[in-house]
Amino acid sequence: MSQAKIGLNEISGSLVALDDVENVSNEEVVEIQMANGSTRIGRVVQIEGKKAIIQVFEGTNGLSLKNCKTKLLGHPMEIPLSKEILGRIFNGSGKPIDGMGEVYAEKFEDINGKPLNPVSRQYPRNYINTGISAIDGLNTLIRGQKLPIFSGSGLPHDKLAVQIVRQAQIAEEDGVEFGIVFGAMGVKNDVADYFKRSFEETGVMEKVCMFINLSNDPIIERTLTPRCALTAAEYLAYECDMHILVILTDMTSYCEALREFSSSKGEIPGRKGYPGYLYSDLASLYERAGIVEGKKGSVTQIPILTMPNDDITHPVPDLTGYITEGQIVLDRDLHMNGVYPPIGVLASLSRLMKDGIGKGYTREDHKDVSNQLFASYAKVSDARSLASVIGEDELSPLDKQYLAFGKLFEEVFVGQGFNAKRSIQETLNLGWALLSTLPKDALDRLDNALIEANYDPEHAYKTIELAIKGE
Repeated sequence: MSQAKIGLNEISGSLVALDDVENVSNEEVVEIQMANGSTRIGRVVQIEGKKAIIQVFEGTNGLSLKNCKTKLLGHPMEIPLSKEILGRIFNGSGKPIDGMGEVYAEKFEDINGKPLNPVSRQYPRNYINTGISAIDGLNTLIRGQKLPIFSGSGLPHDKLAVQIVRQAQIAEEDGVEFGIVFGAMGVKNDVADYFKRSFEETGVMEKVCMFINLSNDPIIERTLTPRCALTAAEYLAYECDMHILVILTDMTSYCEALREFSSSKGEIPGRKGYPGYLYSDLASLYERAGIVEGKKGSVTQIPILTMPNDDITHPVPDLTGYITEGQIVLDRDLHMNGVYPPIGVLASLSRLMKDGIGKGYTREDHKDVSNQLFASYAKVSDARSLASVIGEDELSPLDKQYLAFGKLFEEVFVGQGFNAKRSIQETLNLGWALLSTLPKDALDRLDNALIEANYDPEHAYKTIELAIKGE
């Protein structure tokens, strides 16, 4: 039930206080009408007895303690939903900014989502093909999984996000569509334009729904952006029977907005000034992924975050790693050497990969090839460490072969380039070609039968050359 009040009791930063308010609830939406007739939107963020603290989205500049009319609308923040949100661009709080008018809504949904019975969740099985070998071959993304990308300042995570949106596709299924919900938080104008332009130029915009919060937009809007994006994703997945991939960038901007918001409320800070509830707040976003029993669709998440000073123990990547099912880590050294995408294979992990690959999913030899590539690349690191101490000339013939393998692996398998899209078959065939440059007795993670069937040194370099040319 809505109620209205004249005047405000207190204004502090982006917060206003209202006294003598009854039957108010947390997250309730508030309309504040100013003396000049303009309206601002806010939401209740704290209740102390009969006193309500309201966060104003557009800020409190120009607000008066006496002349404002405050209306509490009696419901939490909602966004309009219908299937026509695909191909549309919204701001961080779900308002259209593409000049195409309002959404004709089939329904309105609370952006905080609905509680999901854990028993009704299905275990994720089928994979999503991103066309990127370092992900598909070694850290496979499973439909319904939450797999974050850990990046750093200056690394090409935006470019990688565009490539994933452009190339990602599900294994062929009848009657089930694939769509992407893209949420950008705290991005600069040129980055937002890059995303829009890239999606339009590559012809994927019709299956993408974008929520963009710019760096000069209010910080409270930044805390709403991922919730709006996930609400749209849940609607498309569970009510329109679509497989939805959600990409959220940059979660560090979201967490910094949360820190600023927490500080303005006077809450006691936790580690590095972030609020003590950062873990549960992130979990309330990341756990909105998965497959629900009885529903044809699914929600898969790829949150992207930048690690301050490349510190993986920073609270944002640290807590994200606890909640999600693995991580893809971008490596600065690879980036400096011109490798794109600079995915650090040894630091990356997909915990659900083992259940979504192999016979009936990708290919029967996928797990074995992946294990052997990991093991062989780990020995490359050992050989490089030894070479830095005793010199490359003093290495054993096998260690020299590992060095050559490592160089090829980084340049060809990992560094496939921005325009190369590989099928899972091409990725695994390239893996075998790289392994064929090593001696047979070095392949200690593979069965003899597999080696006999696929080990082919004669044609290995031809396969590698074709991959370099992008054929």
